[in-house]
Amino acid sequence: MINKNIDLRSDTFTLPSQAMKEAMMNAKVGDDVWDEDPTVKELEAKAADLFGHEAALFCPSGTMTNQIALKILTQPQDDIICDIRSHIYQYEGGGIAYNSLCSVRLLQGEKGILTPEMIEEVILPNDIHFPRSRVVALENTVNKAGGSSYKMDEIKAISELCKKNDLKLHLDGARIFNALVYRNQSAKELGQYFDTISVCLSKGLGAPVGSVLLANKQLIHQAKRVRKVLGGGMRQSGFLAAAGIYALDNNIGKLKEDNQNAGKIADSLKQNKLVEEVIFEGTNIVLFRIESSYSSEKFKNELAKKGILVSNFGKEWLRIVTHLDISKEMIETVCNAILEIKVEGVSV
Repeated sequence: MINKNIDLRSDTFTLPSQAMKEAMMNAKVGDDVWDEDPTVKELEAKAADLFGHEAALFCPSGTMTNQIALKILTQPQDDIICDIRSHIYQYEGGGIAYNSLCSVRLLQGEKGILTPEMIEEVILPNDIHFPRSRVVALENTVNKAGGSSYKMDEIKAISELCKKNDLKLHLDGARIFNALVYRNQSAKELGQYFDTISVCLSKGLGAPVGSVLLANKQLIHQAKRVRKVLGGGMRQSGFLAAAGIYALDNNIGKLKEDNQNAGKIADSLKQNKLVEEVIFEGTNIVLFRIESSYSSEKFKNELAKKGILVSNFGKEWLRIVTHLDISKEMIETVCNAILEIKVEGVSV
């Protein structure tokens, strides 16, 4: 039994490093609701420039940046097209209906990845009997599909379809940097294809709080009004923005190791005969399920006894997410622990 838990339930469990804490404590701050916090302005400018957008808005969470984006891109009775696994549909408390009064057109993409052909098929005709097709929302990486990601050509093709059909294109980029690092893609090239982008700072990048919404200046002006009514104004939020700046400057490159560590864990899971299926798409998420005679819950509990925490992910499935607080030594411990779990008297 190890003394300290190895927490692989989510990359939201990352803690600020000492250097990040120092950056936070040394931040120059003002009242951001009055548009007077210099560190928030710096973060917003940095994030916008990184993806080639005009402006950005710092918010408490990725759910808020997603919901603001959908609100400013739509009107009531509009329709939003997304994959059925999408975070905006599955995990945001029914926010699309509550905040935007829109319906959702759900698609079943291959590993959560949509194609132009799939999208084109569900674009609704201009008829008063139907809602108005208005937004296509992509998620990259796709959490519920085990961290799958888009090729740049796939995104470009979807963007062209959207422009042709007067649709807006939103990106839920909660783990976008894991995808960019894995695919060796450019943030600026990707940015040009989207009207709005939500970028999380508090997952693999290691900031304690916050996401940024990227768009043009006109949309961000609208977004500030929506953030206000949602209660997202954070006053002297430069202390939190400083962590985001530090993360963008120092932690993007570390995601390659997180992705590789997830791959090592996936390989160990595949070697254990109790593991019936493993989903690993090259980024920092691993999904797996255990054969019914042993059960996923029992496997999870056995790992917990060894000080390794993983999360339930729907019926029968478990999820592991690697992050910057997980060292190479911890990964070795996890891999060995996975191989040690077996039915009494049966070799794995």
